[in-house]
Amino acid sequence: MSDTHLHFNTGIGVQKPNSIRNKDISCPFCAREELTDIIEVEDSIILLKNKYPVLENAYQTVLVETDECASELSVYPEEHLIRLISFGLKHWLEMEESGEYESVLFFKNHGPLSGGSIAHPHMQIVGLKNIDYKEKVHASDFEGLLIHEESGTVFTLSTSPRIGFYEFNVKLADEDDIPYFAKCIQAAAHYILNAFPFPSNSYNLFFYKLGKDIYAKIVPRYVTTPIFIGYSIPQVPNNLEWMRDDIKVRYFSGDFKNRS
Repeated sequence: MSDTHLHFNTGIGVQKPNSIRNKDISCPFCAREELTDIIEVEDSIILLKNKYPVLENAYQTVLVETDECASELSVYPEEHLIRLISFGLKHWLEMEESGEYESVLFFKNHGPLSGGSIAHPHMQIVGLKNIDYKEKVHASDFEGLLIHEESGTVFTLSTSPRIGFYEFNVKLADEDDIPYFAKCIQAAAHYILNAFPFPSNSYNLFFYKLGKDIYAKIVPRYVTTPIFIGYSIPQVPNNLEWMRDDIKVRYFSGDFKNRS
């Protein structure tokens, strides 16, 4: 059985810059000519080793999404969005299939309540040597009310959220359907930041591989409910149908590019 806890190196952690909390800090990802340990570059996307590897027994990388510091996944042009998700999935699955790690995390933090420290759009791919995240993940975590289905890729609003209250799920049909997968991820992020009934400026995006299936989960972030913190009991709201219908109308009843 794998370990259950990650060890965080606080000595390295205190060295990390925080441009979300301190706007006066120079963005390290904007100084592209100063970046080191670069693994691969594709257009404005860069994958590199994490300069501050705070997690022990782990291989940490950072995926810089764009050279536009003030941009955000929810507003990327379609071509860049698809390129980014394809690039990230490729490197994540290569690490998964390398056999070097017990499991590999692929996730994104956005906003002050997301747990991130750098505002510049980025994701992280982290190989865990002694922990298998899949031991605590189940297919039921991705069940929900259908929002949209396109070419086999399914977008749902979770009826069994891992934390609560609202979580969006996208199940990828196959590699050829990455454009639809990316489109649904972007719709969820855009809705959270722009149309959510409870104003939100933060979210997390998580990727999972269960067997042959690939999922994404997009979670708006607020102060976490004490019932979950103390007892690990997720809560499910009673207005899921309303939110599902609202997203359908806003993002899938016409041209997605003309959303507002």
